[in-house]
Amino acid sequence: MLRFLPPLLRGVIASLLLVVNTLLWAVVLFALALLKAVVPIKAIQVLCNKGLDGIASAWINNNSNILSLCSPMQLKATGFEDVSLDRSYLVTSNHQSWADIVVVQTLLNKRAPQLKFFLKKELIWVPVLGLCWWALDFPFMQRHTKEYLKKHPEKKGQDLETTRKACEKFKDRPVCIYNYLEGTRFSEEKHRRQRSPYRHLLKPKSGGVGFVVGAMGHNMPYLLNITIKYEGKVPDFWDFLCGRCPSATVHMETIEIPKHFVGKSYMEDRGYRAEIQGWVNGIWEEKDQMLEKMN
Repeated sequence: MLRFLPPLLRGVIASLLLVVNTLLWAVVLFALALLKAVVPIKAIQVLCNKGLDGIASAWINNNSNILSLCSPMQLKATGFEDVSLDRSYLVTSNHQSWADIVVVQTLLNKRAPQLKFFLKKELIWVPVLGLCWWALDFPFMQRHTKEYLKKHPEKKGQDLETTRKACEKFKDRPVCIYNYLEGTRFSEEKHRRQRSPYRHLLKPKSGGVGFVVGAMGHNMPYLLNITIKYEGKVPDFWDFLCGRCPSATVHMETIEIPKHFVGKSYMEDRGYRAEIQGWVNGIWEEKDQMLEKMN
């Protein structure tokens, strides 16, 4: 409806509407999260979790409608037909822009359980959103540099311990654990610095996947492997809001997680670590080939 407006004005309108939508739902979210925190009765907490996920779904749905109103971007999606709201999934995708999150949330909303991201601990201080992520049980992780770990070896494995605790929290309800295997957004500089063997991807990391699969694999039999290709230049989030990306092609492949991965310890079992890394590398090779065909 507003696509006749200049991109800059569309971006401003979309930004304002997204902020209003977030603030309105945040009030309801915080009230329900407070109830969950002060009433330690399992039945009440189960209902609160369902309500919190419902609020997140409504927020995402409104965001999608706002962006559709302001942006001409078309999503060409395939492979999303066979997911279920009653089953837990591990989810991954190639990562190029903040827009990736909006695209994946839009396509999986009301088709699969709510996405939970592993977030940097510092993000809890993001105004409003930080508390929303906390209320929705997003795990916050303290990430350390290699230099820091050399000085403080006792901190090694802390991220994986956070993953273990998060898995315990989700074991009794359907959830989608979203893990960016590349660990960061793709750029040509990062690609060159890594000497990545893939043409369109950074090297994948298997730690988060290995720990989640080992801990939750009995309730999480499938990986949703999502590949995103934007038409033209990869948009930053502002370009995305302004509608400067005309279309994106998105393909999802549902991959069965090997059953013998379940119950393994990523930290203690070297053979399991090597096998998980090999499995992840194979998926990444196929994803790289798919992106090449999309070009």
